[in-house]
Amino acid sequence: MPANHTTTLNATANAPATKTGASQTIIELHRAGAASDVFAGSSTLLKTPAPPAFARQRTAIGLPEVAEVDVVRHFTRLSQESHGVDNGPYPLGSCTMKYNPKRNDELARLPGFIDAHPMQDADTLGGVWELYERLQAMICEVTGMDACCLAPAAGAHGELAGLLVIRAHFARLGNRRPIVLVPDSAHGTNPASAAMAGFDCRIVPSDLKGRVDLVALREMLTPEVAAFMLTNPSTLGLFEDQIVEIADAVHANGSLLYYDGANLNALMGIVRPGDMGFDVVHVNVHKTFSTPHGGGGPGAGPVAVKAALADYLPSPVAVRKNGVAQRDADQREAEPGQADASRPFAVGRMKSFHGHVGVLLRAYGYLRTMGAQGLREASENAVLNANYLQHQLAPMLPPVYDQFCKHETLLSGEKLNTSARQFAKRLIDYGIHPPTLVGAGCVYFPGDLKSAMLIEPTETETKASLDYQVGIFRKVFNEDATDEALVESAPLSRKIARIDLKT
Repeated sequence: MPANHTTTLNATANAPATKTGASQTIIELHRAGAASDVFAGSSTLLKTPAPPAFARQRTAIGLPEVAEVDVVRHFTRLSQESHGVDNGPYPLGSCTMKYNPKRNDELARLPGFIDAHPMQDADTLGGVWELYERLQAMICEVTGMDACCLAPAAGAHGELAGLLVIRAHFARLGNRRPIVLVPDSAHGTNPASAAMAGFDCRIVPSDLKGRVDLVALREMLTPEVAAFMLTNPSTLGLFEDQIVEIADAVHANGSLLYYDGANLNALMGIVRPGDMGFDVVHVNVHKTFSTPHGGGGPGAGPVAVKAALADYLPSPVAVRKNGVAQRDADQREAEPGQADASRPFAVGRMKSFHGHVGVLLRAYGYLRTMGAQGLREASENAVLNANYLQHQLAPMLPPVYDQFCKHETLLSGEKLNTSARQFAKRLIDYGIHPPTLVGAGCVYFPGDLKSAMLIEPTETETKASLDYQVGIFRKVFNEDATDEALVESAPLSRKIARIDLKT
C-alpha cells in the first residue's frame, strides 16, 4: 500500500503492537514503509516510481502499510477462524453443504468468460449464450420443465421470479387470485417471497406423519388461490407420497403447483418435479449443483416452467437459431422490473445484466461431469448417508418421525439434560458445524419441536467421515449426561465464544 498514506493514520497505529499477530487487526499491523518491503522485516526498500503526468492525483485516505507476507498471514488466519466444508463436517440441515469440486472453480476462470464484461455488446457474448442455452436445456431435463431463465441471483430470488410468473399468468387471464398456500414445514423464504410478489399467504398444516394434510389442503383450495408452494422432500426430510393427489387437487382448482427446489438433491435423476405435476420450479444451484454458498456473495437461482408459462419468464433467455445460441430475438435492454419489448407478457428483468456467469459455469461443469447416472448416484448416496446417520444416532437422538428419511433427518433432543442449542454449540469445539435448530435461518419446524435438530450429511461425506461425526455426537451426548456445566459453557475453543442470550 502507498507509503504516502501513513500521514493520516492515527498515533495508535504507529505505536508498537501489544497484541499477538493472531489477534491484531489490519490497522494494528501497520508499519511505516512496510508496503515497500521486498520481504517482511527487510530494511531494503523499493523506490516507489513517480506517477505519470496524466495520472489523477488523490488525497491520502489513511490505508495501513502492511508487508505482503503479513497481509497473507492475516487473512489466512481469518479464514481459518471460519468453518467451511473444506475444513470439517457441515451437517447443516436443509442447506446441503456438499463439497464444491475445485475443477469447477477452474472452469469459472477460463479467460473467455472471466474477461467478459457485463457492459459489452450482447452480440459479442456468444460463449455466454452458448453456455446459457445448454445449461437451460440441462435444467429443464433434470426438472421436467420446458423453458428456463438463469438470471435470478439466488434461490429466494428465483422463487420470487417464479411467483411473479404466476402472478403475470393470472393477470393476463383476468383472473384475480391473491392467495398462495404454503405448508407449515416450508422454508421461510416461501411466505416471504409470496408477500414480496403481492400475495397473501395461508398456512397448510402437516398431518401426524409429517406430510401435507390433504384434507386441510382441499378445504383451503378456493377460487382465490393462485398456487400451492411445496418442497418435496419436505424440510422435515420426508417425501410427500401423496404428491399425485396434491397435484390433482391443486389443478382441479385452477391453481398452479410451485416446486421449491431446495431439496432437489434427494431426487436428481430419480424423479422430476415436472413429472410429479409441478408447473414452476426454482433450483438452488449452490445446493443441488455444488456451486459455492457464497457467504453473501454471488449466487444463482434458475427458474423453470412448463410451456404454458414460458412467455412470462424473466429476461434474458438464451435461444438457438440456425444453430447459433443467442438472446431471444430483438430483446431490448430493460431495467429491472420493466417488461421486455420483444416479450410483452414477460415479468422483465430480475436484476441488471445477464446473471452470475461464474456461478452458472460451475453448475454447468458439475452437470457435465456427473451425467444422468452420476446425478442419480449422488441423490441415492445423499439419502443413504442421511438414513445411516439417523440409524446410528437414534439411541441418543431419536428421529421425530420414526421412518425412513430422504436426504436429511429430523432428530429429537428430548433425551438431553441441557438443550439442543447447547448440544449444537459443544459440537463446534470438536470441529463439526451445528445442525439446524428450530427457528434457525429460513427453517421452521411445525408443532412442538423446540428440541429438534435437522441433520443433512450430503452425499459427499465418506463413511469414515460419517462414523467420525457419530463418534463426536456420542461423546457430546455423554458429556451432556455427566457434565452439564461443560456443555452449558460451550463453545470453549473458539476465538468468539458464547453470546449472552439473557442481556
